[in-house]
Formats: sequence, C-alpha cells, structure tokens
Amino acid sequence: MTTTDALVAFSLAAGLLTLTPGLDTALVIRTAAAEGPRRAAGAAIGIGLGCFLWGAAAAFGIGVLLTASTLAYTALKWTGAAFLAWTGLRMILKPRDQFEPGEMKAVDAGPIGAMRRGLLTNLLNPKVGIFYVSFLPQFIPAGVDPAHFGLLLAGIHVAEGLLWFTVLIAATVPIAGLLRVSSVVRWLDRVTGGVFLAFGLRLALERR
Repeated sequence: MTTTDALVAFSLAAGLLTLTPGLDTALVIRTAAAEGPRRAAGAAIGIGLGCFLWGAAAAFGIGVLLTASTLAYTALKWTGAAFLAWTGLRMILKPRDQFEPGEMKAVDAGPIGAMRRGLLTNLLNPKVGIFYVSFLPQFIPAGVDPAHFGLLLAGIHVAEGLLWFTVLIAATVPIAGLLRVSSVVRWLDRVTGGVFLAFGLRLALERR
C-alpha cells in the first residue's frame, strides 16, 4: 500500500464511520436542538479535540510497538482484528432500529462550557481509544514514520468529523428526523458493520 493509497482508503473508511450515529452525534444534535448552534459548535470542537488526543496517544503508542516489539505488535494486531470483526458482526446481525437523540438540559453556560462537555464526553469514552488502536495500524504503509503518519490520519478523521458536525448543526431538524427512520439507521449500521468486519479480516491476514 502506497502513502496515497493509505490516505485515500482511510479517508473513505473514516468518512463512512463518521456518518454512523453514535454518542458524539447525539451530543451535537442534542446541544444544537436545546442550546443553539454556538454551543453545539463548541461541543463539536471539544469532541474533535478529544478524538485528536486519543488518536495522538494511539499513534505514538503504535509507533513504539511497531519499532520495538514484534510480540507486542502481534498481540495488538490480533486484538484489533478480533475487536473489529466482533463489532462488525454485531452491527450486521443486530442493527439498531432507531437512533434517538433525546432531550437535553442546558447545563453549561456558553460555547466554552459546551466544548468542555464535548471534550470530556469523548475522552471518557474508551471505545474511541479502542477504535484508533484497532483502525490506525491498517493504514500505515511501510517506510513511513508510524507515529507521525498515524497523527496525520487522526487529523483527517477529526477534520471529517468537524465537517459532518457542521452539517448536523446547520440542519438539525431534518437530519435528526432522518436518523429516526428505522431503515436508515439499520442500513448505516449494516454498512458500517461490513466495513469493520472487512478491515478486521484484512488486519488478521496481513503480514508485517
């Protein structure tokens, strides 16, 4: 895999995963609906910062493993592959019927408070860290510095997330309504599950 191939493949895969509703999406929609676009933008920035911190930690950790320990790298590879395959199968076989953003009370004053809330929500979600540790190694081509390239991939994912959150904030009502349609939620879960499963198998079969 060349550097260009890795960047394109990661951008497409991460973009699809960004569109799949989750905790971060719920927080942005709730904040936009209950507190307005400025606070929702603050929450989105906080989430993006949290993702970048998780991604940076994973990237430098992966860099150390790739260069220092074959055994540790193998353990990481199989753990990541198992996690991705299990998550993918679960999403394919048991997709959600609904994604309900729900209600939210205004608990923080101003965009800074909302940004803090977004940051903490993301940092306290270990699934984000597991995602980066499982996902990044598959898109690091031979011959590059794994830590710096992983940091670049994390930055791409954050940029895609912020772009999607901007769309969500600008169209809270119609998009929130779309995410309540059962067939849409099931389709997103199954497609994303297929992506997870495929990358899990690819990671398991890949030779260092």
